Amino acid sequence: MWFNALYRSWQKKQLTEADYHFLFEPPQRAGVVSLDCETTGLDANKDEIISIGAVRIVDNQILTSERLELKLKPNKRIEAEAIKVHQLRNCDVEDGLEPIEAMKQLLAFIGSSPILGYYLEFDMALINRVVQPWLGIKLPNQQLELSAIYYDQKIGLIPQKRLDLRLSSICTALNVPNLGAHDAYTDALTVAIAYIKLKQSDKGHP
Repeated sequence: MWFNALYRSWQKKQLTEADYHFLFEPPQRAGVVSLDCETTGLDANKDEIISIGAVRIVDNQILTSERLELKLKPNKRIEAEAIKVHQLRNCDVEDGLEPIEAMKQLLAFIGSSPILGYYLEFDMALINRVVQPWLGIKLPNQQLELSAIYYDQKIGLIPQKRLDLRLSSICTALNVPNLGAHDAYTDALTVAIAYIKLKQSDKGHP
């Protein structure tokens, strides 16, 4: 715990934009933000974000009126395999936001709230590739990984000690409805529903 506090203090000193000190302040809005990104490919070191979807969760309710949907213009072409997944073609994002402008809108929406996601480490790696050169820091927000929460809650109930942590399998196990289209906002909404179902049976998460 002391290390986390020390690291946050160090991060705050590295922040190069005074307007973003709010990232280190208590959240102005309750709850967490479920986030998902669609990308040009699956390499966190070279691929780029082409769409972002986010929605706020407060008191076990998904506030669909508080949602964010952004398209970004990448500097590289979208891989064919990625297009098969999210159906976003190069022509669909050619009028998208520049990455910094998208991050400004994203941070204004998230603030200092905890961020929830599935395979969140990947999304945050791509987000931080834009944020760190701009602000001098990686995002300090608490990160909540859905698959880890699910694992921690369910592993003791599985005699074989093996769990299928694919998002589709987690959703099936939790009776989360199939919302159809695979896009950033729909995926963020799916993760939000699964998170609420887990919270309802485990009060240990924010």
